[in-house]
Amino acid sequence: MTSTTLPASSLTSPAQAPAADSRDFTPRYWLFSLPAVLIIASVIVFPWLFTLYMSTQDWKIGGGQEFVGLQNFVELARDPRFIESMGHTFYYTVLAVVLPILFGTAAALVFHREFPFRGLLRTIFVMPMMATPVAVALVWTMMFHPQLGVLNYLLSLVGIGPQAWVYSPNTVIPTLILVEVWHWTPLVMLIVLGGLAGLPREPYESALIDGANAWHMFRHITLPLVWPFIMVAIVIRTIDALKAFDTIFVITQGGPGTASETLNIFLYLQAFQFYKIGYASAVVVIFFVIIIMLSLLLLYARQKSKWNA
Repeated sequence: MTSTTLPASSLTSPAQAPAADSRDFTPRYWLFSLPAVLIIASVIVFPWLFTLYMSTQDWKIGGGQEFVGLQNFVELARDPRFIESMGHTFYYTVLAVVLPILFGTAAALVFHREFPFRGLLRTIFVMPMMATPVAVALVWTMMFHPQLGVLNYLLSLVGIGPQAWVYSPNTVIPTLILVEVWHWTPLVMLIVLGGLAGLPREPYESALIDGANAWHMFRHITLPLVWPFIMVAIVIRTIDALKAFDTIFVITQGGPGTASETLNIFLYLQAFQFYKIGYASAVVVIFFVIIIMLSLLLLYARQKSKWNA
């Protein structure tokens, strides 16, 4: 009986075989991500680095550049118009987040129930969200007209005198918030409605057996379970409100005076009306830092609001 001698290469374990291939191909994996890295570097990283560089320059379009270091930031800290625009931005953001969240959550609770023509009414309710911000702003601008606007006409039917709306410094931001609430409450409603649709029925059945009323079930069951979805809506609305520009610019251009001038409007005017590119770049850097800090806070709150299904 003869014995067969296997070659040494055949005695290699299967786990060791791919090692040579891994050594051959692993160094080449980065080539697949190179296009994405180049695009990100050219579209995101380079503009931010260039903006940071320009924030240290005193440069107006048509003139020469001069390195001034942190002088632009020092001037911004002393600029009352910039400080006022920051106050307007936070005031606008808080109202533009809180009110749609409240009304959108309430609307979601209403549309979650079964009643006749619910589908039709849902469709009508979400229609404002489908319009573009500029078109919405133009329509509301006509409605806010002191003499020809339909809003003052409707108020006159119930015995209320005409209102200044966006033509008064005291009412311009609340009036702009009215447009924001009308436009984006449907988005919050859809997000919260999606959360309500996935809630389990068992906690409610147990609560009914224990004698809980509707408020107790909402406070201790519905709200905690749907809170992660509300946090998603808060994050989205905060991002939208902070970067709000088109609606405000079309309706008021930051006026009357500077009563509705947010950071975005202030930035636009400095860069494209006064042509102070270095000064505007400093505004962008400060705005970017504010957004990063707020984003980290919101992401932390979003993480804490998660629940295990």
